[in-house]
Amino acid sequence: TGSGGGAGTMGAAGTGSAELAKFSFFVTSYPAMKALAGKPEGFGGDLRFGKADGLTGADEICRQIAERGMAGAGAKKWRAFLSVTAAAPGGPINARDRIGAGPWYDAKGRLVANDLAGLFAGARPAGEAAVVNDLPNELGQPNHYVGASGLQTTVVDNHDTLTGSDTQGRLKATTAADTCSDWTSTTGGRPWIGHSWPRSATNGTQWASDHQVPGCTAGVDKTLGGSGNGNCIGCSGGFGGFFCFAVP
Repeated sequence: TGSGGGAGTMGAAGTGSAELAKFSFFVTSYPAMKALAGKPEGFGGDLRFGKADGLTGADEICRQIAERGMAGAGAKKWRAFLSVTAAAPGGPINARDRIGAGPWYDAKGRLVANDLAGLFAGARPAGEAAVVNDLPNELGQPNHYVGASGLQTTVVDNHDTLTGSDTQGRLKATTAADTCSDWTSTTGGRPWIGHSWPRSATNGTQWASDHQVPGCTAGVDKTLGGSGNGNCIGCSGGFGGFFCFAVP
């Protein structure tokens, strides 16, 4: 697994000091994950990224993608919203305990949630509607739809987002297999995911914990160029992305 990947082209979010100061939340985009993994199927369930464990590697992925989205953002302390079991170093760890107390803003300075209570207030965080109904990537673009000049298109199904957590951001796994062996494995397992955007107004609305996906194998949904078959981590509508938060 690679560990490189410096700053990319500065994105649509801009690089103003106000935006940079606030920038503290994003969903890892598929293009960024593909670039850092060095392969179109992404990382799968192994997020070590050259580090000793899955959480440390995922944090570094967050940091590098933040810098790709906005120059200077990589200097912040980024944490992946992922839970791990007692088998992990220092585990068990709840995702919600890794991300600080808030508030959190996207790359365009829009509010995602003021605090933990707002973040877990319901199926979607209690922030600006334009943000919480389609949680944005590192460029401040909605993960699902960003227009003709953006990273994705309307036909892309990329809602599944790794968390290993329940609806309150606490570890949901009963075994390490439910977290892809604490984000170190691409074999076996059925990790818990949330939805970066709702499947409909009444179904698949939970951002932090909605269902388990087929497996930990690296792979993406068929709308992203994958087969859409088998036990891959993105086969039910995703690419193995996850949420990233900056902490003080």
